[in-house]
Amino acid sequence: MKIRIRFKKEGTMKFIGHLDMMRYFQKVFRRADVDIEYSQGFSPHQLISFASPLGVGLTSEGEYMDIFVHSCDDSKTMVERINQHMVEGVSVLSFKQILDETKNSNAMSLIAAADYIVSFREGRCPDSLNEAAILQFMSLNEIVVTKKTKKSVANTDIKPMIHSLAFENGQLKMRVATGSAANLKPELLVSALYRMMGLELNEFDLCIHRLDMFAKDSQTGGFISLDDLGADISGKR
Repeated sequence: MKIRIRFKKEGTMKFIGHLDMMRYFQKVFRRADVDIEYSQGFSPHQLISFASPLGVGLTSEGEYMDIFVHSCDDSKTMVERINQHMVEGVSVLSFKQILDETKNSNAMSLIAAADYIVSFREGRCPDSLNEAAILQFMSLNEIVVTKKTKKSVANTDIKPMIHSLAFENGQLKMRVATGSAANLKPELLVSALYRMMGLELNEFDLCIHRLDMFAKDSQTGGFISLDDLGADISGKR
């Protein structure tokens, strides 16, 4: 049985990297007596796959992982049982069954976009950052930035990767491309915005929070939360 778990990560746990989070959840599942499936072979491991790793220093209420279990209780009971073994700063928000267990239903392969809120440390929000600046930025024909990867450095137009951008109540709210096909980090977008305003970004001025991650909705052409692709479990399975 395939299960999708949504969880949040906040507080000091934002400084824990992706690999350590994987090891952390493996221990939590053992302590919570989750009837999780293991791989075959000489070195069996829990069948867990995370959606999109969260950068160190970022908080989130929209993180996802897929697991396979032999059996489980109802969703409410499973959330409570797992959270009993969580440390402060990490907690499970939902535990849902994924009925489509094909490769194409894997959370990592489905991700197309993510919502973020970017707030500023006290006194660090530029006076020139306002709705007019956002309109000017989004009216540009192209927004070329230098993207660095482990293998190369290339100039990339990120304009098609910005689905929405707004400035409200002193915060930037954005929906950007996320996933293997196209991926835009919020700090790179803000850096490009600052450059248009003639400013230089200090990334330590930003507090970045991921709200949710989305798959492309084939029927409407819009986006649908990964959480909405699963169904609550009402009884023991």
